[in-house]
Amino acid sequence: MPSSPLRLLLFIMALAFLVGLVQIGLVSIAFDKLGLSPESAYLLLMCTLLGSLINLPLFSLKADVTTPPELPPELAKWPFFKLLPFTGKTIIAVNVGGAVVPAAFSLYLIVHNPLGLLQIVAAVAVVAAVAHAVSRPIPGIGIGMPTLIAPLAAALIATVLDPGQRAPLAYVGGTLGVLIGADLVRLKDIRKLGAPIASIGGAGTFDGVFITGFVAVLLA
Repeated sequence: MPSSPLRLLLFIMALAFLVGLVQIGLVSIAFDKLGLSPESAYLLLMCTLLGSLINLPLFSLKADVTTPPELPPELAKWPFFKLLPFTGKTIIAVNVGGAVVPAAFSLYLIVHNPLGLLQIVAAVAVVAAVAHAVSRPIPGIGIGMPTLIAPLAAALIATVLDPGQRAPLAYVGGTLGVLIGADLVRLKDIRKLGAPIASIGGAGTFDGVFITGFVAVLLA
């Protein structure tokens, strides 16, 4: 798990990212497709952004490695990457902004839109399979994945399954699919990472969960 300085940097980047989206109108376009008012959309964004700073510990696992891992070369060159002390155990936590808020909003969309159960299951399953295939464990850090592959898969499968409800289905399939495929299914890999903390939902706003849901809606 990245150190506190990195989390602060990610928070600042996320804030700049959201300001940029607001300025060019992408926020309005995306959430208008989901039937949200501007006020509700910005409230959701703020909950996601602020929630990205909060990790709720769930339980701990004994790691399979006994010595702290080294950072991958591509990360070690950046001064703000630093491994936290490793004690032989990994705390499993859930990130509020990267997991709780997107999952809750997905449930809201399921309740308030005429989405079929089979379509939801199929969309989530497809994105989960894609997310699992393209994600990879990063020793000492957690699970990483490319940014755009999962949202492309979510938008495509939603358009094929239900063109009339492709925007909400893309969000639900994208967010829940990444949570399942890249985070929950890969919990078995956490023991091998030597990370002191593994957070479901990762770094919140810039984690694959939020990016996938947001970009999938834009593409759908």
